[in-house]
This record gives sequence, structure tokens and C-alpha cells, in this order.
Amino acid sequence: MFLATSISDSTHFNVKCDPELAVELREHHPEVTPGYHMNKKHWNTVRTDGSLPRKQLCDMIDHSYNLVLNSLPKNTRAQIK
Repeated sequence: MFLATSISDSTHFNVKCDPELAVELREHHPEVTPGYHMNKKHWNTVRTDGSLPRKQLCDMIDHSYNLVLNSLPKNTRAQIK
């Protein structure tokens, strides 16, 4: 799992994140907080109220996807790519 969101509330989503980057993003962006109901070391909750540019949101999602993809066994990654 690389992203979690609510079906009934689209004002935020959770993404997996490198622990050091997770802290950096939280320090620089009030819209990014420790992952709600997730492992706070590896997950961030991101508010989507328009404060962060779309590119930055997409970059966070891409980073999360790549973290999970790269943690899979090589043969599984090859099937997905």
C-alpha cells in the first residue's frame, strides 16, 4: 500500500515516505503532518486544501509509490513495470 484516502472525505490522504524526508516535509509545510492512524515514522497525512501545488502533491505520491515498488522482490517489480 502506498496511498490511503477516505471515500467520504477527500480533504487529505496518507502517503508512505522516507523517514528523513517525512520530517523535512512536516517542518516546511503545515499541510503535512504525521500519518493519521499510520506509523508516524513512515507515513504522512497531506491536506489537499489547495495550499500545496499539484506538482508537489504528485511528487509525494510518486515518492510513496516508488518506495513501495522498490521494496518488492525483483521478479514482482518486473511484472508491474
